[in-house]
Amino acid sequence: MSTTRSKKLCWQEFRHNALLPFVLAMAVTLGHTAALGQSRIKDIVSFEGIRTNMLVGYGLVVGLNGTGDGLANAPFTRESLIGMLERLGVNARENGLNTQNVAAVMVTANLPPFANQGSRIDVTVSALGDATNLLGGTLLVTPLVGADGEIYAVSQGTIAVGGFAAAGAAESIVKGVPTSGRIANGGVIEREMPFKLANMKQIKLSLRNPDFTTSRRIARAINAFVGLPAAKATDPTTVIMKTPASYKGEIVELITDIEQLRVEPDQIAKVIIDEQSGTIVMGSNVRINTVAIAQGNLTIRVTETAQVSQPLPFSNTGTTQTVPRTEIEVTEDKDRKLTVLEKGVSLQDLVNGLNALGIGPRDMITILQAIKAAGALNADIEVL
Repeated sequence: MSTTRSKKLCWQEFRHNALLPFVLAMAVTLGHTAALGQSRIKDIVSFEGIRTNMLVGYGLVVGLNGTGDGLANAPFTRESLIGMLERLGVNARENGLNTQNVAAVMVTANLPPFANQGSRIDVTVSALGDATNLLGGTLLVTPLVGADGEIYAVSQGTIAVGGFAAAGAAESIVKGVPTSGRIANGGVIEREMPFKLANMKQIKLSLRNPDFTTSRRIARAINAFVGLPAAKATDPTTVIMKTPASYKGEIVELITDIEQLRVEPDQIAKVIIDEQSGTIVMGSNVRINTVAIAQGNLTIRVTETAQVSQPLPFSNTGTTQTVPRTEIEVTEDKDRKLTVLEKGVSLQDLVNGLNALGIGPRDMITILQAIKAAGALNADIEVL
């Protein structure tokens, strides 16, 4: 009796040990599959106050090899050049200026969040007048102002141009945009943005793609992490999170922990169409009701072939005539069949069904719009 029981226990233990690796493998696979659809909160939201600010300025580029602005056609360049020389003690109003080595430019840059005074940023320089090339030019000291009119940075330096232009007597070539360039570390921050992160009692998270479901999932993920009802979704775009007592004075640590949490963003069923390029982008939630589709093309080709009719050799009465010859060809695709798409098919089935018709992207755009007009497409169509 004891021997039979012992054998039974051994068999159960063997079966348990044999199934354990399979169960663990299935759990790892399911967990990995679920994690594939999840994104970090850091990648789908932006925190209030942590943002870049745009800067802009007007300046002069000198040292061009005859590719600058024509002072007769660009009065703003002329006045800027005269004003700069007068500030340096040079009187240039009494003499005629006729240089093409100077160009007026607009300078743009982005001020990173929490940038400290004295740190450097990259700037972009773009020609404003009729300059043809900024290669080899040097930007003079240019203040960069923000939306409030205050100066936040000053830029200066040699411009690096990615494109080039070359011309000869009968041919010219232009690659890239030679009238625009960059200055790496060409801007020095002179003024910091006034923003105190450590004194914040609550933080607003703004979703880059507003959605009710996603905002609620973010709030629930934060509350599950801190163990308190600290976060609340107020609308599809905003999630307000109060600073827990355990993170008092430690806002950086709180944001670091929160932005690493993972949630699965939800998305609405939408079809994006760009009719100019024939591009179609469909979301994974696009579904259709049962519908039958047939598509056929009618092609009319008109070919003009002019023929020359000449008189016989040594004839004194005939003249050479050009006789038009027109050929019209009509082609109708009669082998196109009717395709039935069943109700609730997936995105892959929808694509396969449309590809089975053997149509191009532009005809597919027309079919999708027709399906939407028939009320069988459960998605929004957005035409760019």
